[in-house]
Amino acid sequence: MELIRGLYNIRDRHKGCVLTIGKFDGVHLGHQAVIRNLIEQARRMQLPATVMVFEPQPEELFTPDTAPARISRLRDKYTQLKRLGVDRLLCIRFDRRFSQYSAEFFVQQLLVKKLGVKFLVVGDDFRFGKGRMGDFSMLEREGQRWGFDVVSTRSFRLQDCRISSTAVREALAEGDFERAKAMLGRPFSLVGKVVHGDKNGRTIGFPTANVLLNRCRAPVAGVFAVKASVCGKTFNGVCNIGTRPTLNGQRSQLEVHLFDFSGSLYGKTLEVELVAKLRDEIKFASLEELQKQIQQDAKQARMLLSA
Repeated sequence: MELIRGLYNIRDRHKGCVLTIGKFDGVHLGHQAVIRNLIEQARRMQLPATVMVFEPQPEELFTPDTAPARISRLRDKYTQLKRLGVDRLLCIRFDRRFSQYSAEFFVQQLLVKKLGVKFLVVGDDFRFGKGRMGDFSMLEREGQRWGFDVVSTRSFRLQDCRISSTAVREALAEGDFERAKAMLGRPFSLVGKVVHGDKNGRTIGFPTANVLLNRCRAPVAGVFAVKASVCGKTFNGVCNIGTRPTLNGQRSQLEVHLFDFSGSLYGKTLEVELVAKLRDEIKFASLEELQKQIQQDAKQARMLLSA
């Protein structure tokens, strides 16, 4: 799958496509149904199946404090869309300059002139352009004018599908990973590169791999029993997702302690599947109290993962 990052990387050879536009946060089963139908249409028309997303998501630019927690980052979306058979992923940088483009500019310059869209699939609540003046009805009118069909994602989704990114977030926030798995079609996991941390875990006998989450808010927080995959091997473990209040942390990050592992993980990509929530993140009065609690967490996680 080809990744096109930014308007300025769209080339003449990219003109002519079957396109869908959306957040596709989580790439859940509802999204997957839309994508599979999109690909079928693309094959019938002998055109590339293309997905357009925005980074950051508009809410993250305008209202970062209240923006929905991300289920998946761009890297995760790329992986899932590639597995589904999408030909191109077009990632548009959403900044204040882009937000000022009119709805007419979006259609005529981007969809028609640059991409040559022949078939477009969007939600019937899709809004675009400066002041969110563009909507589904406008796209239908512009499609008739410029020669492309416009279809709602409702007709491309599973029948009676009640799956939504919001429902997945709610399941994750409640620690109901089986429900989240049923909606995603796969276990929920967090993926990232291991970076150097403060190495506080070593001082209390629990060395951890630190992964920066690089998102406004994580969809989960607390302490979890996990299965972590790295370099083709899977290890049981326990992780903390949060700001580490006992250590006066400021930014949200993922810290994983792998059972029965030795060696260095720095620079390696770690995929962490959350199996069960053990407790919320709390602030302890001392490192000694934190150490005792982590010992209990590790014991509980081992029992859960060996059951």
